Amino acid sequence: QVQLVESGGGLVQPGGSLRLSCAASGTIFLIYTMGWYRQAPGKQRELVAAITSIGNTNYADSVKGRFTISRDNAKNTMYLQMNSLKPEDTAVYYCNADVQVGFSAKANNYWGQGTQVTVSS
Repeated sequence: QVQLVESGGGLVQPGGSLRLSCAASGTIFLIYTMGWYRQAPGKQRELVAAITSIGNTNYADSVKGRFTISRDNAKNTMYLQMNSLKPEDTAVYYCNADVQVGFSAKANNYWGQGTQVTVSS
């Protein structure tokens, strides 16, 4: 019913920038909180940043001041601007969202398939 598709990952040198996008499609009535998570090899998936439907944000301490999360509710799309990237930012980045598919439906949680971000010289 709902698909989340990430894009914008790739290989970048330390200190560089990338912008990730997450587009939601399908049967969507309302999208509540959206978030970016990441998972590095051998590590647990962790929250990077999240944004509510009215734009309140929170960030992991490790990315504060370097990453900026935003969303365009009209386009059902979320973004993550990543600046001053470090090798330790290397991971698969996943989009996550709480989506209500109908007026009387409860919200369900959805994940995207992930996009690889590699920071290396």
